[in-house]
Amino acid sequence: MSKRPQRARPWYYRGLKFECTGCGGCCTGAPGYVWVNKAEIEAMAKLVDMTVEQFEKHYVRLVGIRKSLIEHANGDCVLLDNQQHSCRVYSVRPRQCRTWPFWESNLKTEDHWEDMAEHCPGANRGAVVPLRKIRSQLGVMKV
Repeated sequence: MSKRPQRARPWYYRGLKFECTGCGGCCTGAPGYVWVNKAEIEAMAKLVDMTVEQFEKHYVRLVGIRKSLIEHANGDCVLLDNQQHSCRVYSVRPRQCRTWPFWESNLKTEDHWEDMAEHCPGANRGAVVPLRKIRSQLGVMKV
């Protein structure tokens, strides 16, 4: 009887605490990309009561063959309401946003996690997110 090889346990095998505070900090800062697909664009357009064409004209840019949300000159996401510090499409936000902070770049090491946590008030607070859920988030995209 052969045993299945066990996957090495990641440093966060007991889970990590995270609770979104709605601060909007992950929607601001250095320029970058928030990749969006057709289904996400359709859902966001519907939520803000626009056609897909109108939504793309106002909020989406083409980067090579991919699409990304537009950013303001200061790096803020175009869908961030700066007065409310909230996302205008939070309930249907793109998968890249839904999976924060469980990105490969934040989970490489405990130090990477702590560096991110210095800027994200939701990290290390709230309920423990179990390893199973972290892995499912981590598998969605590589950021």
